[in-house]
Amino acid sequence: MELGSLFQFNANAASGMAVHDDCKLKFSDLKAKRTHRFIVFKIEEEQQQVVVEKVGEPTNSYEDFTASLPADECRYAVYDYDFLTEDNCQKSRIFFIAWSPDTSLVRSKMIYASSKDRFKRELDGIQVELQATDPTEISLDVIKSRV
Repeated sequence: MELGSLFQFNANAASGMAVHDDCKLKFSDLKAKRTHRFIVFKIEEEQQQVVVEKVGEPTNSYEDFTASLPADECRYAVYDYDFLTEDNCQKSRIFFIAWSPDTSLVRSKMIYASSKDRFKRELDGIQVELQATDPTEISLDVIKSRV
C-alpha cells in the first residue's frame, strides 16, 4: 500500500461513520417542531453509516425511551426532556446519550466511541451529553440532576 492510500484510509477511519440524512432531519423535527420525544440511532457497519433505528412519539415516557435501548448493544440517542423550573416555567433540554453497555462487544464499543464526536457535531442543538454503560447511569434522577 502506498503512502497516499495509507493516509486516506487513516483519515477516513478517524473521521467516523457517515451520517444518513434522515438522522439530521429527524433531529431537526425533534428540536424545532417537537414531533418526537426521542430518537435512537444505530451504526450500520455494512453501509458505514449512522441511521435512525427508532423514533419516539411526543407522548412517550422516559421509560419508553430507556426500554428502546438494547441491553447488550451500543447506540446513540437523543431525548427531549421537559421540566418545570423553580419559577414554574416550562423548559426542555435535549440530551445526547452515548449508550455503551458493559455487555456489548468490544469492537462495537470502539466503533461507537470513535464515531461519537463526528456524529454529535451533525446534531446542532444538543445541550447535555451523557455516557452510559448501564441503566443506572441514565436513570430519570440522573437526567433531572443535569438540567
